[in-house]
Amino acid sequence: MPRTYTITVYDRAKGIKHTLEVPDDRYILHSCEKQGVELPFSCRNGACTTCAVRVLKGEIYQPEAVGLSLELRNRGYALLCVGYARSDLEVETQDEDEVYQLQFGRYFGKGKVRMGLPLDED
Repeated sequence: MPRTYTITVYDRAKGIKHTLEVPDDRYILHSCEKQGVELPFSCRNGACTTCAVRVLKGEIYQPEAVGLSLELRNRGYALLCVGYARSDLEVETQDEDEVYQLQFGRYFGKGKVRMGLPLDED
């Protein structure tokens, strides 16, 4: 029998707080949707940062979160689309651009990407 945890989601974009009951054997995003709560998502397979949250309290298990580096996971970020509750939780939705920049900015923030061909200079 799965355990059920209470999750509080602070949706920053909408300024709304949701409190839900989530079983530990279902993805958090899926459980929220089943209860009528719409949260940001895109790929549903842990490869992007659209559903990223910052964990304020509690624990999420997310072995399939390939879209988040270990560094970001250690800093408290999680992906709801592939995350399982392992305790009562408080999480806060994030701006996708912020998380994307934290995740990939060091690779793409250095100017034009050269693909082996000279670029025309403006």
